[in-house]
Amino acid sequence: MPVIYYETYIEATIESCFDLARNVDIHTKTTAKTKERAIAGVTHGLLEKGDQVTWEARHFKIRQKLTAKVTRMEKPYHFVDEMVTGAFHSFTHTHEFKEVEGGTIMMDTFTYKSPLGVIGKVADKLFLHDYMKNFIVSRAHELKKIAEEEQNKNT
Repeated sequence: MPVIYYETYIEATIESCFDLARNVDIHTKTTAKTKERAIAGVTHGLLEKGDQVTWEARHFKIRQKLTAKVTRMEKPYHFVDEMVTGAFHSFTHTHEFKEVEGGTIMMDTFTYKSPLGVIGKVADKLFLHDYMKNFIVSRAHELKKIAEEEQNKNT
């Protein structure tokens, strides 16, 4: 199974980073490029353990729906969401946060399995892995901007 790992240093508190990363409204802002929006389950505010959210977005010019469930959470250090239904065969997205001097390290680990067997594996190598990496990186950069803007307002 492909694994995407990405670390971001954010000049903000661990609590702020953690809450922003699990905020449905902020998720929508950080994924504006794909017009992602919550359409069912928890559609606003902070996700908690056991919550489900159904996202609708445009990927590869196709409108898609995906439902994910928060399966683990230890505030403010990590939470995990896993696909319940959607385009992938499966995925697990682990969000981890580590307090460091002057800020927080946010670590995303996205493990997935493509559908369609061999065809899915070929798609991974040709474009899907890079597409998903760019999606994770872009979202992390947007979340960093929001967190640092909020931190600057509060200091």
